[in-house]
Formats: sequence, structure tokens, C-alpha cells
Amino acid sequence: MVHKAKRTKSGRAWMHEHVTDPYVKKAQQDGYRSRAAYKLLEIDARDHLLHPGMTVVDLGAAPGSWCQVAVQRMKRQGKVLAIDLLPVAAMPGVESLESDFTEAEALAWLEEKLENGAVDLVLSDMAPNISGIPLRDQARHYELCELALDFAVNWLKPDGAFLVKVFQGVGFEDFRAQVREAFEQVLIRKPDASRDRSNEVYLLGRRPLAGRRRDKPATLGLE
Repeated sequence: MVHKAKRTKSGRAWMHEHVTDPYVKKAQQDGYRSRAAYKLLEIDARDHLLHPGMTVVDLGAAPGSWCQVAVQRMKRQGKVLAIDLLPVAAMPGVESLESDFTEAEALAWLEEKLENGAVDLVLSDMAPNISGIPLRDQARHYELCELALDFAVNWLKPDGAFLVKVFQGVGFEDFRAQVREAFEQVLIRKPDASRDRSNEVYLLGRRPLAGRRRDKPATLGLE
């Protein structure tokens, strides 16, 4: 009974926070699929990541708000490829696959869609299914981040960029070091739309280093 009451109280608190969140209300008014749109909008306003004619890969895309931002900022001139375990409802200018990014099927799909072309921007908002065991969840999250980083290194253009959601704590400094080894410039961004109590931040890597980048795009090898 005690545990049930705690869960109910927590659930009610989350729902209250959600329905009163100004970014949730703004997303509903502006037609975005989630409040996460404003995180990318703010980062793009500062760092100018999105331009017409780009090829963008969005990993962990559902429900698709980052895809919406990308299509709008690119003025529907370019290509947006989206992958998530959950479906991304169809929208003009976006091709999506409901699949696990860690599976060969997803990487084969991306390779086919990219047609041996390189990518301008890799976005990763991926997060693992929560087990409730913090250390395990954090470790799994950084496994996904490392896979996204490997994909970015293999596929980005020399002037490309990689934006990835990370959580400060165990594994953060090690992963940031990996990103620093892979990119000429690495920045930390904490958009206003990220809740203050969250340890979520975004790492932005720009211009893959020649020593890490392959001469030709290649698929990511997964066992």
C-alpha cells in the first residue's frame, strides 16, 4: 500500500508539472509534437546548425518534434531521416523507420537512404527504456550515445555536426572525452526548455577530425 501511494503521488505530481509546463502549452499552440522542439530551436538559434539543402539524421526521433524543426528551418529543402523504436507519424519532408538503431536493419535502411552520400547533421535524442536501476540505465544510455557517435564519425561531412543528449553523472566525462577526440570543437548546451531539475545537457561536436573520420562512409559494425 505504501509503495502504491508513493507511485500515485509521484504520478500526479508529474502530470501537474506536465500540464502546467509553459513549453508544453506553447508546443500545443505552435503545433509541435512535444516540448522538445524548443530545445532544438534554441540551440539552432545560437549555433546555426540547420540550413536548406542539408541531409539530417535524427536518432531517437519520436514523436517527431525535432524533425518538424529541421524541416521548417531547412524550408523543406533537403532530407530528414528519422529512426525510433516508436512510430513517427508521417510528415512532409521526413522519411522514418520504426526500428532499433542498434540493429543491423536500421543501419542498412540508413545506408540505402543515404545512397553513399554524407550527412550534414546527426541528431541524437535517444534514451534507453528505464529499468529503475540508475547505474544500469546510465550505462545503457551511454552505450547508445557511443553508437550515435560512431555513426556520426563514419557518415558526417568534414564540416558536419553532431548534437547528442547526455545526462551528467557516471560516464559523462568519459563520453565527453570521446567526443573531443572525434571533433575539432565540442560545446555543452543547456537550453531553457530543459527542466532545471534535470541533469540533461546536450553535447555539440563540430567538424569531425580527419584522424577519426573514414575516407568513405561506412556502416557501423554491430555484433
